[in-house]
Amino acid sequence: MTSREKKWIVYDVGNSAFVLLSTAVVPIYTNSLLKAAGETNIVSTWGYAQTIASLVIAVLMPLLGSIADVQGMKVKFFTGFFLTGVVMCCAMALPLGWLAFLIVCVLATIGLNGSLTFYDSMLVDTTSNERMDRISSHGYAWGYIGSTVPFIVCIALIFGGPALFGWSTVACTRASFVITAVWWAAFTIPLLTSYKQVHYRATAAQTGEAIRGTFAELGSTFRAIRRNKPLWMFMIAFFFYIDAVNTVISMSTSYGTQLGIDSTQLVVALLVTQFVAFPSAIIYGKLAGRFGAKTMITVAVVAYMCIVFFAAFFLRSALEFWILAILVGMFQGGIQALSRSYYGKIIPKDHANEYYGFYDIFGKSASIFGSFMVATVTSITGNPSLGVLSIGVLLVLALVFLVLQKDPMKA
Repeated sequence: MTSREKKWIVYDVGNSAFVLLSTAVVPIYTNSLLKAAGETNIVSTWGYAQTIASLVIAVLMPLLGSIADVQGMKVKFFTGFFLTGVVMCCAMALPLGWLAFLIVCVLATIGLNGSLTFYDSMLVDTTSNERMDRISSHGYAWGYIGSTVPFIVCIALIFGGPALFGWSTVACTRASFVITAVWWAAFTIPLLTSYKQVHYRATAAQTGEAIRGTFAELGSTFRAIRRNKPLWMFMIAFFFYIDAVNTVISMSTSYGTQLGIDSTQLVVALLVTQFVAFPSAIIYGKLAGRFGAKTMITVAVVAYMCIVFFAAFFLRSALEFWILAILVGMFQGGIQALSRSYYGKIIPKDHANEYYGFYDIFGKSASIFGSFMVATVTSITGNPSLGVLSIGVLLVLALVFLVLQKDPMKA
């Protein structure tokens, strides 16, 4: 790999630490705050919080993405969202009530997801079409394994800190938020100091014209997508299957907590997921080179159908949660990485950020629908298993669109 490719990959190592903490520790900490306030339904509350964060990103990204396609703007937007995420991650360590904590957590999540939109679009400036699957897969793979380093430190602090330092478990948990923020910031520096925007949309009066022409550009891009049948069919399929992936990631710990599974078992199982995901994502990238990215994405969708079915009907104890974690680790990184790289290969490079903005509309609005659907079904029925099962329908729809789509990479 080139130096530029390596420095792009390293950001996945940094931001994934916050993703892992948000998946494993933050829902448990939120649950403790809710219980202290007399609230009980962690699945619904956490689901609605994730819905709000996803909605904000889905609305903002196409608009900001169009502006960011102008030369020099992409890295500025990336830096702004990244700093928002890091600062809010530190702010989560403050002694806050459950509502204030969730607001700060939502802002940190917006910062993370906003930075990822611009980061994903940087892939087209970092490597070639032929290497995108491999580089994207390595990003997710090293992100999984790299994030375990601060996570293990944080978990050791949470469980061992009270005895070693005399701190409370709450204080140790809050310290873990600061540790994660520092790690995230440290592994962002290489990208910020090396990134060069190769593909861009130049204008005479760069920023001013970009802002005035943003809505016209968005309309033009939307019409271009609509005329490109393979592209919009993939985007619809992506909408449905990434819903399941994101919902499983964001809701797994809260779901396990509501089922009564011990928090230690939940955290350790999710740590194992990271180690399983590391080789799996790399292997997925290599298999995409042999069989094609779309084929491997389709395989992962079928696998996720099995995962959702297993979670709804068989997940009742820590053992089943461990099985679920391993299964997710095998396919999570692969489907995310190949979706990112496959999309990057079938869009115009000089409008990458704008197209990735629409990519985020589909990805984040899917997250809105998925988490909201799980939260709502759980609230109505009182059965979190039915909430999980409800997203299986979306995977079936995704599979239909993938099968019907004509792969432009094979045309």
